[in-house]
Amino acid sequence: MGDELQDRMRENDLLRDYVQRLRASTSTVPRYFDRLSVQDLSDIRKVAAKDPTAANIIYRAGSSFVHINAERNMYVSIEQLLTDDEKLKMAMIKESILDKATSEENVETKDDLERVLNKLFDQSVEISERKARVYKNPVIGKLMGGGRVPLSQEEHDIIKYYLRRDIVGFGPIEPLIVDQYIEDIHLIGVSRVRVSHKAFQYALETNVHFDDEVSLNDFFVAMSERMGRPVSASRPIIDGTLPDGSRINMIYTREISAQGSSFTIRKFASEPISPVQLVKWKTFSAEFLAYLWLCLENKQNVIICGETASGKTTTVNAVLTLIDHRGKIYSVEDTPEVRPPQKSWQRCVTREAGPEEARVTMFDLLKAALRSRPDYIVIGEIRGEEARTAFQCMQTGIPVMATFHASNATKFIQRMTGQPVNIPLSFIDNVNVLIFQSAVNVQGRFLRRVTHVEEMVGFNREVGGINTRTVFKWDASRDLMSFRGMNNSHILENRVAATQGFANKKDVYIELKKRERIINRMVELNILDYEKVNRIFNDYYEKGAEALPFSI
Repeated sequence: MGDELQDRMRENDLLRDYVQRLRASTSTVPRYFDRLSVQDLSDIRKVAAKDPTAANIIYRAGSSFVHINAERNMYVSIEQLLTDDEKLKMAMIKESILDKATSEENVETKDDLERVLNKLFDQSVEISERKARVYKNPVIGKLMGGGRVPLSQEEHDIIKYYLRRDIVGFGPIEPLIVDQYIEDIHLIGVSRVRVSHKAFQYALETNVHFDDEVSLNDFFVAMSERMGRPVSASRPIIDGTLPDGSRINMIYTREISAQGSSFTIRKFASEPISPVQLVKWKTFSAEFLAYLWLCLENKQNVIICGETASGKTTTVNAVLTLIDHRGKIYSVEDTPEVRPPQKSWQRCVTREAGPEEARVTMFDLLKAALRSRPDYIVIGEIRGEEARTAFQCMQTGIPVMATFHASNATKFIQRMTGQPVNIPLSFIDNVNVLIFQSAVNVQGRFLRRVTHVEEMVGFNREVGGINTRTVFKWDASRDLMSFRGMNNSHILENRVAATQGFANKKDVYIELKKRERIINRMVELNILDYEKVNRIFNDYYEKGAEALPFSI
């Protein structure tokens, strides 16, 4: 058993009891981590793919701990279970708190709610080991305790934990919400919740569950009301955002979801992943990132395409560091996901609830963007009529970056020119670069890769179509991205080179290679942290290559 795990077991009785039970039943001891680094996650993924029995870990998540046994495909949130007496006492304390809450001021923040909860909890209980033992019936104990429920110190701690979890947090799924290594949380009906984890390439079953359909539906109502988008029989499908930025989709009641109410929560890291980290992971190459750097610096219109869960939003957030930090970014989304690092950032979010005249669509927000004159407009996802305004922005010289569901250039054009978008074919070449990203299987591991990049060359009136050029292509057999646009890139030679002021347009490739070396040096030096990478790009924009903290 590792020294670090032993230290944590001495500090935490719950963890100690859990590990001791685990050793008695399996004779194995998981490897312990206080924090999982990016390298740890990568190593665990490799181990789990080859030998699931070796991927047996415990780590800290918030104030608690998590055990993952890859062999059993199980994620265990290590929580102390309430006894029947403790459940009864908690119900009485909760009732007391709700009664007292009527005289409290309205709370607006999570911190205020937690402060009020702590105050009312202290007013509702009495720590008395003797009384807690003598008055086993909590009702009698409360009567004899002057209206306060007598608790042992152990009962006090566990009941307070569960009340905070259920009132301030998100109930049974709170341990999953605070776990920064979880990507998605899934539930269909009254069953165990499943999660997608950064260290594993498959969904893990958890010990988190709802007791019955009533408690599940109550959870849906409470959750949706906290988001300001109440779910109901007349409005059974809700998309929203949790306070931590996670995106949630809810489908309410068996009338719509045959197996019972269901939800999917897509979590986002507190800090975006850096573009250099994505190069390290081989999501794309350093050469591609250097190419995109030149494109974004010179205000080209870029659309990132791919299916759901292909990593489009991750890529968008990462590459926004490539835009000059002194510029103004205007983001338009129905669910807030984009997080540019630029100080001048105007976040605009649609409003779907309320009467018709109070609603604000993406179309409305993009029309407003035309008057704002930002340096870049970032659209969370193009779906419908807002595309026409996005193209209008492009035509007026305001560059756009957006995501779109399409697997190749042909399908992109078909969807853009068809219902409900209806962009005229001759307008499509306002887009400069199409990036296609996908979740792919590489030697039994599901990874995210930019599979190809297309340049829009222009509208061909003779054939009535759009000419495109493939400049990057991912080779699945070698898991490598190749640059096909060397000395043959329409965007670099005819748009970027002119903007950069190169006398010879072929000199743009010298600049491309210089920026590729900068990125490769960051990979070599393991400069992967988002803030550090962002600072390097910022310094480069202000002072040039002399500001780099390394030689190239």
